[in-house]
Amino acid sequence: MRKSLVCGVVLALTIASFATVRGRDAEKKAEGKRTMLAHNVYFALKDHSAANKRKLVDACKKYLTGHPGEVFFAAGTLAEDLNREVNDRDFDVALHIVFADQAAHDKYQDDKRHKQFIDENKDNWKKVRVFDSVVEK
Repeated sequence: MRKSLVCGVVLALTIASFATVRGRDAEKKAEGKRTMLAHNVYFALKDHSAANKRKLVDACKKYLTGHPGEVFFAAGTLAEDLNREVNDRDFDVALHIVFADQAAHDKYQDDKRHKQFIDENKDNWKKVRVFDSVVEK
């Protein structure tokens, strides 16, 4: 009788543990299906000085952070030490923003802070490349 009770408890714990693991796996899988919009912008400057690169990075931080639906923000300069054949080095400053969805991205595009950023900085842009992609977590 005691062995049956112990076996029953072990079996119940095993089933409960399995169900919990499967539930977590299902949650992770559902989270992985969440799509977001990655907005990556690469700026080549007319004046490549360190001061102008810093000025643009600072402007990105001032005007392009904290928008509704912004999940991730980063801005910085070309990684000078990475110079492999596959590296595209035709830029000075990079901007990376991930939005919760395309609607958040679209609102950001029309936001007055975004437009002010463009107005105040575009005179030093030689070339701007924008790469938008749908990404999954």
